[in-house]
Amino acid sequence: MRSDVELEESIRETANAKELGAFLRAHRERRSPREVGLPDTGRRRTPGLRREEVAALSGVGLAWYTWLEQGRVIPSRKVLEAVARTLGLNAVSYRHVLALSGLLPPTPDGAGHDEVAARTQALLDTWETSPAVLLDARFDITAWNTAYAAVWSDPAELPADRRNLMWCLAGDPAIRTTLADWEPVGRAVLAQFRGQTARLAATDARTQEIYRVLREDFPELVGWWECQGVGDLTARQVDVRLPCHGELRLLFSAFRPVDDPEALVLVQAPAGPADHELVARLVREHHGRSAEVVRIRAHDALGGASLKNARSSA
Repeated sequence: MRSDVELEESIRETANAKELGAFLRAHRERRSPREVGLPDTGRRRTPGLRREEVAALSGVGLAWYTWLEQGRVIPSRKVLEAVARTLGLNAVSYRHVLALSGLLPPTPDGAGHDEVAARTQALLDTWETSPAVLLDARFDITAWNTAYAAVWSDPAELPADRRNLMWCLAGDPAIRTTLADWEPVGRAVLAQFRGQTARLAATDARTQEIYRVLREDFPELVGWWECQGVGDLTARQVDVRLPCHGELRLLFSAFRPVDDPEALVLVQAPAGPADHELVARLVREHHGRSAEVVRIRAHDALGGASLKNARSSA
């Protein structure tokens, strides 16, 4: 009788094999015959390459390649290299199929992420005019600075199950309505998100919850949640159009903490002096709003206490 650990590993392998098959099929359907030197007759019933064409170009049997797309076999690295060449996979996509095939080191379980978040928070706080967040392997936001809360919105105000960067990009009005290139940026984040979470989805409860929440909250983006594309989140400039403050230009970059290589720090540095000043102004206004909330709460508490004392005296 198999142990619980062996059963979980078997479930993961089966789910990853099916995920790999779906990924390869999606890329096969995007690949044109002309890209691999075949004549394009224009009479194909399905888009892209046929299975028999991929099999022949990759040096494997048709039946075996069919089983591969059906998630019924686990390929060797040599076979994956041949299929990847045929499908024109880039380095990020090739790394993804290696991971799904179990040919890369296992993903860390993130058990020590809380300690990483505590240490990283001190670093984020030193970037007073550069919005920054720390994400865990599932893109949950685990640390952020005041500049991030001032420019975008405060993650602390979100329910814990929706405190996730992918959810924020899809549904936070402060991001979706002010980010000039919302869809290209969102798709870039989605590609990184999918690359990191695809291997976790079979057995990780939190990853399953995130995908469920995304599908339930944003059914109009079903094409995003079913997308098979993966990629790395590369540096870029993002333009933010703030209703009351004008345009803000931020230089977006990402890096990983050495002690938690599945985590990601996203930093958005002001592109110029005017952008630096604008972020500083937004931070001051954010502090002002926070102070006002504290004063109101304190006043309400004192008023309640006074009223209670007055009733006691009566």
